[in-house]
Amino acid sequence: MRRNDLDWLRVFAVAVLIYFHAAAVFYQGQLGEFYVVNRETSEFFGKLISLIHQWHMPLFFFVSGAASWFALEKRSTTAYIQERIQRLLIPFIFGLFVLVPPQVYLALRIRNRFQGSYLEFYPQFFNGIRPAGNFEWAHLWFIVYLLVFSIVALPIFRYLKPQEFKPNLILLALPLMLIEAIFRPRWFGFQNLYDDWANVLLYLTYFIYGYALISRSHFTELLDRYRIWLVSSAIVLMGIYLNLPSLDRGYTPIYMTYQAFRGVNSWISVLAILSLGQQSLQHRNAILNYLSEAAYPIYLLHQTVLVAIAFYVVRLDSSTGTKFFAISTLTIFATLMIYESLIRRIWIMRSLLGLK
Repeated sequence: MRRNDLDWLRVFAVAVLIYFHAAAVFYQGQLGEFYVVNRETSEFFGKLISLIHQWHMPLFFFVSGAASWFALEKRSTTAYIQERIQRLLIPFIFGLFVLVPPQVYLALRIRNRFQGSYLEFYPQFFNGIRPAGNFEWAHLWFIVYLLVFSIVALPIFRYLKPQEFKPNLILLALPLMLIEAIFRPRWFGFQNLYDDWANVLLYLTYFIYGYALISRSHFTELLDRYRIWLVSSAIVLMGIYLNLPSLDRGYTPIYMTYQAFRGVNSWISVLAILSLGQQSLQHRNAILNYLSEAAYPIYLLHQTVLVAIAFYVVRLDSSTGTKFFAISTLTIFATLMIYESLIRRIWIMRSLLGLK
Protein backbone atom coordinates (compact mmCIF):
# COMPACT_ATOMS: atom_id res chain seq x y z
CA MET A 1 0.00 0.00 0.00
CA ARG A 2 1.24 3.50 -0.86
CA ARG A 3 0.00 6.94 0.00
CA ASN A 4 0.40 9.15 -3.03
CA ASP A 5 0.21 12.31 -0.96
CA LEU A 6 3.13 11.17 1.19
CA ASP A 7 5.19 10.33 -1.89
CA TRP A 8 4.50 13.81 -3.28
CA LEU A 9 5.42 15.41 0.04
CA ARG A 10 8.69 13.47 0.14
CA VAL A 11 9.56 14.73 -3.35
CA PHE A 12 8.48 18.23 -2.31
CA ALA A 13 10.70 18.11 0.79
CA VAL A 14 13.75 17.11 -1.26
CA ALA A 15 13.09 19.89 -3.78
CA VAL A 16 12.70 22.46 -1.01
CA LEU A 17 15.99 21.29 0.50
CA ILE A 18 17.83 22.31 -2.66
CA TYR A 19 16.42 25.83 -2.43
CA PHE A 20 17.09 25.87 1.33
CA HIS A 21 20.77 25.10 0.82
CA ALA A 22 20.99 27.54 -2.09
CA ALA A 23 19.60 30.22 0.23
CA ALA A 24 22.15 29.18 2.89
CA VAL A 25 24.88 30.46 0.58
CA PHE A 26 23.54 33.97 1.28
CA TYR A 27 22.86 33.52 5.00
CA GLN A 28 24.86 34.13 8.15
CA GLY A 29 23.09 33.73 11.47
CA GLN A 30 22.19 31.49 14.39
CA LEU A 31 21.93 28.34 12.26
CA GLY A 32 25.61 28.51 11.39
CA GLU A 33 27.65 29.15 8.28
CA PHE A 34 27.28 27.09 5.12
CA TYR A 35 30.20 25.48 3.27
CA VAL A 36 30.29 28.25 0.69
CA VAL A 37 29.03 31.70 1.67
CA ASN A 38 28.56 34.65 -0.64
CA ARG A 39 30.36 37.83 0.38
CA GLU A 40 27.07 39.72 0.31
CA THR A 41 24.33 38.19 2.46
CA SER A 42 20.59 38.74 2.12
CA GLU A 43 17.91 39.46 4.70
CA PHE A 44 15.30 37.92 2.38
CA PHE A 45 17.15 34.61 2.16
CA GLY A 46 17.68 34.74 5.90
CA LYS A 47 13.90 34.90 6.37
CA LEU A 48 13.48 32.09 3.85
CA ILE A 49 15.95 29.96 5.83
CA SER A 50 14.07 30.64 9.07
CA LEU A 51 10.71 29.82 7.49
CA ILE A 52 11.79 26.52 5.94
CA HIS A 53 13.82 25.46 8.97
CA GLN A 54 10.70 25.53 11.15
CA TRP A 55 8.85 22.73 9.37
CA HIS A 56 11.13 21.05 6.85
CA MET A 57 13.01 18.42 8.88
CA PRO A 58 9.99 17.76 11.14
CA LEU A 59 7.99 16.99 7.99
CA PHE A 60 10.81 14.75 6.70
CA PHE A 61 10.86 12.71 9.91
CA PHE A 62 7.08 12.52 10.13
CA VAL A 63 6.87 11.17 6.56
CA SER A 64 9.73 8.76 7.32
CA GLY A 65 7.87 7.47 10.37
CA ALA A 66 4.77 6.99 8.23
CA ALA A 67 6.87 5.04 5.72
CA SER A 68 8.02 2.77 8.56
CA TRP A 69 4.40 1.95 9.35
CA PHE A 70 3.78 0.83 5.77
CA ALA A 71 7.09 -1.09 5.73
CA LEU A 72 6.31 -2.99 8.95
CA GLU A 73 2.84 -3.85 7.70
CA LYS A 74 4.36 -6.09 5.04
CA ARG A 75 7.74 -7.02 6.57
CA SER A 76 8.96 -8.86 9.62
CA THR A 77 11.14 -7.00 12.09
CA THR A 78 14.23 -8.73 10.75
CA ALA A 79 13.38 -7.89 7.15
CA TYR A 80 12.66 -4.30 8.17
CA ILE A 81 16.09 -3.92 9.80
CA GLN A 82 17.78 -5.50 6.79
CA GLU A 83 15.96 -3.06 4.51
CA ARG A 84 17.00 -0.13 6.73
CA ILE A 85 20.65 -1.21 6.56
CA GLN A 86 20.51 -1.54 2.79
CA ARG A 87 18.71 1.75 2.28
CA LEU A 88 20.42 3.83 4.96
CA LEU A 89 23.72 2.41 6.21
CA ILE A 90 25.25 1.54 2.83
CA PRO A 91 24.45 4.96 1.26
CA PHE A 92 25.74 6.65 4.40
CA ILE A 93 29.11 4.86 4.19
CA PHE A 94 29.37 5.62 0.47
CA GLY A 95 28.42 9.25 1.02
CA LEU A 96 30.78 9.69 3.94
CA PHE A 97 33.81 8.71 1.85
CA VAL A 98 32.71 10.05 -1.54
CA LEU A 99 30.17 12.87 -1.18
CA VAL A 100 31.21 14.69 2.00
CA PRO A 101 34.98 15.27 1.49
CA PRO A 102 34.54 17.53 -1.57
CA GLN A 103 32.26 19.82 0.46
CA VAL A 104 34.82 20.18 3.24
CA TYR A 105 37.62 20.69 0.71
CA LEU A 106 35.77 23.50 -1.07
CA ALA A 107 34.82 25.08 2.26
CA LEU A 108 38.49 25.22 3.22
CA ARG A 109 39.54 26.41 -0.22
CA ILE A 110 37.12 29.34 -0.34
CA ARG A 111 38.28 30.46 3.13
CA ASN A 112 41.95 30.14 2.12
CA ARG A 113 42.59 27.49 4.75
CA PHE A 114 43.91 24.96 2.23
CA GLN A 115 45.61 25.59 -1.10
CA GLY A 116 46.49 22.13 -2.40
CA SER A 117 44.66 19.76 -4.74
CA TYR A 118 41.75 17.57 -3.75
CA LEU A 119 43.97 14.47 -3.82
CA GLU A 120 46.34 16.19 -1.41
CA PHE A 121 43.44 17.14 0.85
CA TYR A 122 41.62 13.79 0.95
CA PRO A 123 43.83 12.12 3.62
CA GLN A 124 43.43 15.24 5.74
CA PHE A 125 39.66 14.81 5.75
CA PHE A 126 40.20 12.17 8.44
CA ASN A 127 42.31 14.45 10.65
CA GLY A 128 40.10 15.15 13.66
CA ILE A 129 36.35 15.50 14.03
CA ARG A 130 34.48 18.72 13.36
CA PRO A 131 34.70 21.36 14.75
CA ALA A 132 38.25 20.56 15.87
CA GLY A 133 39.09 18.75 12.61
CA ASN A 134 37.82 18.07 9.10
CA PHE A 135 35.91 14.80 9.53
CA GLU A 136 32.12 15.21 9.50
CA TRP A 137 28.99 13.74 7.92
CA ALA A 138 27.49 16.99 6.50
CA HIS A 139 23.91 16.55 5.25
CA LEU A 140 24.14 12.80 5.82
CA TRP A 141 23.29 13.41 9.48
CA PHE A 142 19.65 12.83 8.50
CA ILE A 143 20.52 9.32 7.30
CA VAL A 144 22.29 8.48 10.58
CA TYR A 145 19.47 9.82 12.72
CA LEU A 146 16.87 7.98 10.66
CA LEU A 147 18.78 4.69 10.94
CA VAL A 148 19.08 5.05 14.71
CA PHE A 149 15.43 6.05 15.08
CA SER A 150 14.31 3.12 12.94
CA ILE A 151 15.96 0.70 15.35
CA VAL A 152 15.38 2.51 18.66
CA ALA A 153 11.69 3.07 17.97
CA LEU A 154 10.94 -0.55 17.04
CA PRO A 155 9.76 -1.57 20.55
CA ILE A 156 7.52 1.51 20.61
CA PHE A 157 6.16 0.69 17.17
CA ARG A 158 5.32 -2.85 18.21
CA TYR A 159 3.49 -1.50 21.24
CA LEU A 160 1.58 1.10 19.23
CA LYS A 161 0.62 -1.16 16.35
CA PRO A 162 -2.43 -2.88 17.87
CA GLN A 163 -3.63 0.22 19.71
CA GLU A 164 -6.50 2.34 18.51
CA PHE A 165 -6.78 5.85 19.89
CA LYS A 166 -8.20 9.22 18.91
CA PRO A 167 -5.41 11.80 18.92
CA ASN A 168 -5.87 15.38 20.06
CA LEU A 169 -3.89 17.58 17.70
CA ILE A 170 -3.29 20.31 20.29
CA LEU A 171 -2.18 17.92 23.07
CA LEU A 172 0.29 16.33 20.65
CA ALA A 173 2.04 19.71 20.45
CA LEU A 174 2.86 19.68 24.17
CA PRO A 175 5.78 17.19 24.02
CA LEU A 176 7.28 19.18 21.16
CA MET A 177 6.93 22.44 23.08
CA LEU A 178 8.52 20.92 26.19
CA ILE A 179 11.44 19.47 24.22
CA GLU A 180 12.17 22.82 22.61
CA ALA A 181 11.82 24.77 25.86
CA ILE A 182 13.86 22.39 28.03
CA PHE A 183 16.57 21.12 25.68
CA ARG A 184 17.04 23.77 22.98
CA PRO A 185 18.68 26.36 25.26
CA ARG A 186 21.47 23.87 25.96
CA TRP A 187 21.64 21.92 22.66
CA PHE A 188 21.01 24.43 19.91
CA GLY A 189 21.55 22.09 16.95
CA PHE A 190 24.98 20.64 16.18
CA GLN A 191 23.91 17.34 14.59
CA ASN A 192 26.47 14.92 16.01
CA LEU A 193 23.86 12.50 17.44
CA TYR A 194 25.58 11.86 20.78
CA ASP A 195 25.39 15.46 22.08
CA ASP A 196 22.37 16.85 20.24
CA TRP A 197 19.48 16.08 22.57
CA ALA A 198 17.09 18.77 21.40
CA ASN A 199 17.16 17.52 17.80
CA VAL A 200 17.30 13.84 18.76
CA LEU A 201 14.21 14.04 20.99
CA LEU A 202 12.32 16.41 18.69
CA TYR A 203 12.86 14.44 15.48
CA LEU A 204 12.35 11.09 17.21
CA THR A 205 8.97 12.38 18.41
CA TYR A 206 8.01 13.43 14.88
CA PHE A 207 9.18 10.04 13.61
CA ILE A 208 6.99 8.21 16.15
CA TYR A 209 4.09 10.55 15.42
CA GLY A 210 4.33 9.69 11.72
CA TYR A 211 4.19 5.97 12.49
CA ALA A 212 1.44 6.22 15.09
CA LEU A 213 -0.87 8.64 13.29
CA ILE A 214 -0.71 7.90 9.59
CA SER A 215 -2.90 4.78 9.77
CA ARG A 216 -5.49 6.28 12.11
CA SER A 217 -8.67 7.23 10.30
CA HIS A 218 -9.46 9.71 13.05
CA PHE A 219 -6.24 11.60 12.28
CA THR A 220 -7.02 11.88 8.58
CA GLU A 221 -10.54 13.01 9.46
CA LEU A 222 -9.14 15.73 11.71
CA LEU A 223 -6.84 16.94 8.93
CA ASP A 224 -9.87 17.22 6.64
CA ARG A 225 -12.20 18.73 9.23
CA TYR A 226 -9.81 21.42 10.45
CA ARG A 227 -7.97 22.17 7.22
CA ILE A 228 -8.94 25.85 7.05
CA TRP A 229 -8.11 26.33 10.73
CA LEU A 230 -4.76 24.57 10.40
CA VAL A 231 -3.66 26.50 7.32
CA SER A 232 -4.78 29.89 8.65
CA SER A 233 -3.18 29.20 12.05
CA ALA A 234 0.06 28.12 10.37
CA ILE A 235 0.18 31.37 8.37
CA VAL A 236 -0.52 33.54 11.44
CA LEU A 237 1.94 31.73 13.71
CA MET A 238 4.67 31.73 11.08
CA GLY A 239 4.12 35.43 10.47
CA ILE A 240 4.56 36.09 14.18
CA TYR A 241 7.64 33.88 14.35
CA LEU A 242 9.38 35.57 11.42
CA ASN A 243 8.94 38.97 13.04
CA LEU A 244 10.13 38.06 16.53
CA PRO A 245 13.38 39.72 17.63
CA SER A 246 16.55 37.72 18.18
CA LEU A 247 17.01 36.50 21.74
CA ASP A 248 20.07 35.51 23.71
CA ARG A 249 20.17 31.77 24.24
CA GLY A 250 19.83 30.55 27.81
CA TYR A 251 17.52 29.17 30.46
CA THR A 252 15.48 32.33 30.87
CA PRO A 253 11.66 32.46 30.93
CA ILE A 254 11.46 34.54 27.76
CA TYR A 255 13.83 32.33 25.76
CA MET A 256 12.17 29.10 26.93
CA THR A 257 8.76 30.56 26.02
CA TYR A 258 10.14 31.48 22.62
CA GLN A 259 11.35 27.92 22.07
CA ALA A 260 8.00 26.48 23.23
CA PHE A 261 6.35 28.74 20.64
CA ARG A 262 8.70 27.33 18.00
CA GLY A 263 7.56 23.84 18.99
CA VAL A 264 3.87 24.53 18.43
CA ASN A 265 4.61 26.63 15.31
CA SER A 266 6.46 23.72 13.70
CA TRP A 267 3.71 21.24 14.58
CA ILE A 268 0.90 23.38 13.18
CA SER A 269 2.93 24.00 10.01
CA VAL A 270 3.49 20.26 9.51
CA LEU A 271 -0.20 19.53 10.09
CA ALA A 272 -1.20 22.21 7.59
CA ILE A 273 1.11 20.77 4.93
CA LEU A 274 -0.15 17.23 5.60
CA SER A 275 -3.73 18.46 5.38
CA LEU A 276 -3.16 20.26 2.07
CA GLY A 277 -1.32 17.24 0.70
CA GLN A 278 -4.13 14.93 1.77
CA GLN A 279 -6.58 17.14 -0.09
CA SER A 280 -4.66 17.84 -3.29
CA LEU A 281 -1.97 15.18 -3.83
CA GLN A 282 -3.87 11.91 -4.10
CA HIS A 283 -3.18 11.43 -7.82
CA ARG A 284 -0.36 9.35 -9.24
CA ASN A 285 1.29 9.79 -12.62
CA ALA A 286 4.52 9.07 -14.47
CA ILE A 287 6.21 12.15 -12.97
CA LEU A 288 5.60 10.92 -9.42
CA ASN A 289 6.71 7.39 -10.33
CA TYR A 290 10.01 8.79 -11.59
CA LEU A 291 10.62 11.37 -8.87
CA SER A 292 9.61 9.15 -5.95
CA GLU A 293 12.49 6.84 -6.85
CA ALA A 294 14.87 9.65 -7.77
CA ALA A 295 14.22 11.67 -4.60
CA TYR A 296 16.53 9.70 -2.31
CA PRO A 297 19.59 9.67 -4.62
CA ILE A 298 18.98 13.35 -5.30
CA TYR A 299 18.95 14.02 -1.58
CA LEU A 300 22.28 12.22 -1.21
CA LEU A 301 23.90 13.97 -4.16
CA HIS A 302 22.44 17.46 -4.12
CA GLN A 303 24.57 19.18 -1.49
CA THR A 304 27.89 18.08 -2.97
CA VAL A 305 26.75 19.30 -6.38
CA LEU A 306 25.38 22.54 -4.95
CA VAL A 307 28.53 23.37 -3.00
CA ALA A 308 30.68 22.76 -6.11
CA ILE A 309 28.46 25.02 -8.21
CA ALA A 310 28.25 27.72 -5.52
CA PHE A 311 32.05 27.70 -5.18
CA TYR A 312 32.27 29.25 -8.64
CA VAL A 313 28.99 31.20 -8.80
CA VAL A 314 29.68 33.31 -5.69
CA ARG A 315 32.74 34.75 -7.47
CA LEU A 316 30.59 36.25 -10.22
CA ASP A 317 29.73 39.94 -10.25
CA SER A 318 25.97 39.44 -10.05
CA SER A 319 23.11 40.13 -7.65
CA THR A 320 22.25 37.69 -4.87
CA GLY A 321 18.98 36.87 -6.62
CA THR A 322 20.73 35.99 -9.87
CA LYS A 323 23.30 33.86 -8.04
CA PHE A 324 20.58 32.08 -6.04
CA PHE A 325 18.67 31.28 -9.23
CA ALA A 326 21.82 30.03 -10.94
CA ILE A 327 22.90 27.84 -8.00
CA SER A 328 19.48 26.26 -7.41
CA THR A 329 18.64 25.73 -11.08
CA LEU A 330 22.03 24.33 -12.04
CA THR A 331 21.96 22.03 -9.01
CA ILE A 332 18.60 20.59 -10.01
CA PHE A 333 19.66 19.96 -13.60
CA ALA A 334 23.10 18.61 -12.71
CA THR A 335 21.77 16.28 -10.00
CA LEU A 336 19.03 14.92 -12.25
CA MET A 337 21.59 14.40 -15.01
CA ILE A 338 23.89 12.47 -12.67
CA TYR A 339 20.97 10.35 -11.47
CA GLU A 340 19.77 9.60 -14.98
CA SER A 341 23.16 8.88 -16.54
CA LEU A 342 25.17 7.29 -13.69
CA ILE A 343 22.74 5.85 -11.17
CA ARG A 344 19.31 4.91 -12.45
CA ARG A 345 20.41 2.10 -14.81
CA ILE A 346 23.65 0.95 -13.13
CA TRP A 347 22.91 -1.67 -10.49
CA ILE A 348 25.96 -1.11 -8.33
CA MET A 349 25.33 2.65 -8.15
CA ARG A 350 21.68 1.98 -7.36
CA SER A 351 22.78 -0.23 -4.47
CA LEU A 352 25.29 2.32 -3.17
CA LEU A 353 22.62 5.01 -3.18
CA GLY A 354 19.93 2.96 -1.47
CA LEU A 355 17.76 1.90 -4.41
CA LYS A 356 16.46 -1.58 -5.09
